[in-house]
Amino acid sequence: MPKESGPASPGIGIRPRKVLLAACGTSEDVRPFLALAVALRRHGHTPLLAAPPPYASEAAAYGVDFASIDDGPTRILDEPETRRIIDNGLLGVRGNIAAARTVARLKKLLIPSLQDVAAIAHDHGDVAAVVHSAAFPAQHVADMLEVPAVVVALQPGWIPTDEFPCSLLPLPRVPRFLNRSTYAVVTATQRSREVERWRTTELGLTARRYGARGWLRDPEGKRRLVLQSFSRHVMPVDPVWGDAVRTTGFWFMPARHDWTPPAELTRFLDEGPAPVCIDFGSMSDTWAPSYNALVLEAVRLSGVRAVVATGRGGIEPSPPSRNVLTIDAAPHDWLFPRTAAVVHHGGPSTVAAALAAGRPQVLCPHMGD
Repeated sequence: MPKESGPASPGIGIRPRKVLLAACGTSEDVRPFLALAVALRRHGHTPLLAAPPPYASEAAAYGVDFASIDDGPTRILDEPETRRIIDNGLLGVRGNIAAARTVARLKKLLIPSLQDVAAIAHDHGDVAAVVHSAAFPAQHVADMLEVPAVVVALQPGWIPTDEFPCSLLPLPRVPRFLNRSTYAVVTATQRSREVERWRTTELGLTARRYGARGWLRDPEGKRRLVLQSFSRHVMPVDPVWGDAVRTTGFWFMPARHDWTPPAELTRFLDEGPAPVCIDFGSMSDTWAPSYNALVLEAVRLSGVRAVVATGRGGIEPSPPSRNVLTIDAAPHDWLFPRTAAVVHHGGPSTVAAALAAGRPQVLCPHMGD
């Protein structure tokens, strides 16, 4: 599969501009925006990344201006109710009800983050565009500034089409004439009384119009630019979308020249055949302790060596073993080419890194991955 070059300047003009990039969520939600910020700098723009505090040091390492916002939507991942949903899945009546309640709470938790983005935008009056993910409705801040908003679809399935069903939901195969109807749930997630109330009462803007897909249109009814940050080889492009939806290819971070692998990792890689990398990223659940035994048994039965990345809690550290090395994390662009295969949770950035490395992937999805 070809490796695309990554993000280009998102159609906001040739003249250098200050661009506010609003990102909230896990690393899979934030790091693509850091990659875009680096690309924007390369094209002469001045990006400002507004994201949760844990990403400040990484932004500084790449020379990207950074402003902190509330991390409320991410904290919900550590709550018992959310962990039970991850454990039990989204299928069945109980799973759907629990998921709906979590989405409702998540919409409320977005408000402090959006308030921070609005304050940052107010303090930087020369912002020429606001770039945000489809799951983080910062287009209201762009409307407040009266500047363009650029929507980023980090995964396929956000933009309705007749060509294929929504890929964000575990749906059975449906007849082609029902494809567009499968996007109804995704469209419903864009409706939020809390966000609309914040828009009208705090930002002083009029209520949105243009129906359920108003988030894809500006206050004048014109279609907002959407950047799909994945490859057309993974999900086809609907020609009907036209220039308003641009599938750019995956967005890759430049190599970190200030990062050096730990001696134990280098030694482990040199001591035998290429290992399998097992990395569940920042996703966690209440079964994490039992994954240690599961991973070790899987490694034993398959007769492979493995590098296990504990991440944010998807897997807990395991005792030292001759065929298993446990690490906290390592840059995917450095580690994956040195492995035989990658087992991971299915986040878009991890999928992209494994594809770029040309390595087989085994996905163990968590929630929306």
